[in-house]
Amino acid sequence: MARLLFSLLAAVVVLSACGGSDDDGGAAPAPPQPPAAESTDFPGATGKTAQQLIEGLPHGAILTVSSFRSQRPGRNRLGFAIVDRANKQIDVSAVAVYTAKPDGTALRGPFAARKESLDVDTRYRSRQTASDLASGDTFYVADAVYGSRGPHIAIGLVRLDGRLVVAEATGELAVGEKGGPPQVGEPAIKVHTQTGADVGGDLTKLSTRIPPAAEMLEADFAEVVGKKPVVLLFATPALCASRTCGPVVDIAEQVRAENGKGVTFIHQEIYQDNDPGKPYRQPVRAWRLPTEPWAFVVDRSGKVAARFEGVFSVGELARAVERVK
Repeated sequence: MARLLFSLLAAVVVLSACGGSDDDGGAAPAPPQPPAAESTDFPGATGKTAQQLIEGLPHGAILTVSSFRSQRPGRNRLGFAIVDRANKQIDVSAVAVYTAKPDGTALRGPFAARKESLDVDTRYRSRQTASDLASGDTFYVADAVYGSRGPHIAIGLVRLDGRLVVAEATGELAVGEKGGPPQVGEPAIKVHTQTGADVGGDLTKLSTRIPPAAEMLEADFAEVVGKKPVVLLFATPALCASRTCGPVVDIAEQVRAENGKGVTFIHQEIYQDNDPGKPYRQPVRAWRLPTEPWAFVVDRSGKVAARFEGVFSVGELARAVERVK
């Protein structure tokens, strides 16, 4: 899991979000979705190949994507970070993504991206997070489109110092790959998740976060799914190769506290006995997770309403939670 995760940057990336709003008795409103750059700021893809799109443009950045195995034909949430050749995060003024087949044909775009953040209120920050975010807390999200199944590539164009620069992507996207975790609209997989009562109140057996998010270790997923909305988060803050698990557990804890009234939040660790030398825990295997972290927002009927592979912001998760209340 964490050992297989493509980890090019400490604190990047993720999948699927929804909007919505609800007063809910004075609960904090979900943050508004930040604006994306206008796609007209970038060249069109019609009649071009990927090679023609970037011809003559300087190459000075790298686009890192973690959603390698979760994309489907049609529109998808694609998260990524922008780093330089030294793997240092770059904060750019505007960025757009294009998709294509590996040979450069079937080019689509531009899909303008919006900037998101892994930052949380200090009240919800764990002890691990400061070091996890040492390389930066910014990532970008675009709604990318693929016209067919099979391998694809992503290409980024960024506006840097007033000029267009190519952000070369790393790796191929497996679009339409069979298997994997449930898609949006599909039934959640009913599994038992351990609670504090199962371990005699020793929450360190259930969570590697320091301190454990106690309220996310109180409910058994099998007992609440199909009865009320649930956020099921798979993450291992102390053992995550990409170092993104700590930040997303903090984010889930903030959304639970500020926007989670009526919704059950559950944090599920990855390894048996929190030992990376041991097999994955049964819920992880049952949900067929190819990477981690993952978060699923499940509605009260027991169907997946939103899912995130990799990282997500407070605003993204809060909007998804508001939609299922």
